[in-house]
Amino acid sequence: MKSLKWMAVGLLGVFAATTFLAGCGGSAQAPTEKKEIILKAADVQPEDYPTVMGLKKMAQLLDERTQGRIKMQVYAGGQLGGEKETIEMTQMGTVAISRVSSSPLASFSPQMGALSMPFLFRDAAHFWKVLDGDIGKGMLKELEKSNLIGLAYYDSGARSFYTKNKPINSPADGQGQKIRVQQSKIFIDTVNALGASATAMGYGEVYSGLQTGIIDGAENNPPSLWSAKHYEVCKYFALDEHAMVPETVIMSKKVWDTLSPEDQKIVMQAAIDSGVYQRQVWADYTTKSLNDLKDKGVIISTPDKAAFRKAVEPMYANYPEYKDIIAKIQAVQ
Repeated sequence: MKSLKWMAVGLLGVFAATTFLAGCGGSAQAPTEKKEIILKAADVQPEDYPTVMGLKKMAQLLDERTQGRIKMQVYAGGQLGGEKETIEMTQMGTVAISRVSSSPLASFSPQMGALSMPFLFRDAAHFWKVLDGDIGKGMLKELEKSNLIGLAYYDSGARSFYTKNKPINSPADGQGQKIRVQQSKIFIDTVNALGASATAMGYGEVYSGLQTGIIDGAENNPPSLWSAKHYEVCKYFALDEHAMVPETVIMSKKVWDTLSPEDQKIVMQAAIDSGVYQRQVWADYTTKSLNDLKDKGVIISTPDKAAFRKAVEPMYANYPEYKDIIAKIQAVQ
């Protein structure tokens, strides 16, 4: 069934249309070739989410900078599948561009897995200095070995705990609480280290899991808590900010290799510039989300992070493969 889906997606996929223009007047002129490139982009988030708005900005920049010759069609809301599927389709070339979390990309750029480690970054300024510098660029470059081109990073804010029955303002508060996490060993270890009981679950199952009591809460950023409407069940949001994991805009190397060097530069710069725009959109959306959550009766707290940081320190020894890259990240001033 998956292969059939990919075939169907491929029919919508990336293509170049060539139009030959004949001259006017009494005698025919040599045809002029004009190549129009249409790139298909995927995102699992809804139309008004900051990452989708970032992709739409990239599409706008491509259209403006090529006078409409390069167009990008953005398919939001998981129309083309979940992140795992769109990564695979991007590798195959049936999708040109995907916006995905950097977490699953650790399978293709191993050092990228370190970005999911808890309390890795001192603050947002440190976070962006690392990603915009040689370390972040090197992680994107590593994706080429897996038929992916890393174009840019998007903001995903910081992840914190939201719960049904009581807030997690300290590791002790997590005792006995079942918290949903991504299917990721680092996230499972993090939540367990912070005193709660990690339960791996698909994002689409979280709402019903909260309603039925399979889980007592989850961890994510403010825009996700708002957009997924998990606040209808969870009324406590403790901003411990235990993880800052970037989003990544990736492109199919198969499609990339069909572009001229000039067009490659245009696509890369449009992605980078859309990232600058997306960061501001994210900041504005986060502020609005927090205000909207308060209006819906969500109790937002800002716990002391010191106890949380101390609780996860022993966990670092379980990931010796990240020791060197973590040292480099922490050395960035």
